[in-house]
Amino acid sequence: MEATEDLRRYHVVVNDEEQYSIWLEGSEIPAGWRAVGVTGDRATCLAHIDEIWTDLRPRSLREHLETQG
Repeated sequence: MEATEDLRRYHVVVNDEEQYSIWLEGSEIPAGWRAVGVTGDRATCLAHIDEIWTDLRPRSLREHLETQG
């Protein structure tokens, strides 16, 4: 089976825990997620997430650990 390039467009989305994902443009973004203003092909969106999402721990865990220090 030959792999084909994904030419669809996506939104970068984030939830309240500051976890990132991509969502197909034109599809309704699920409850609890919001677009961050970055759209493009799959590779572009994933590269953006790789650049900005450097701490993969959920926001609530990061905040909890900060109060324990």
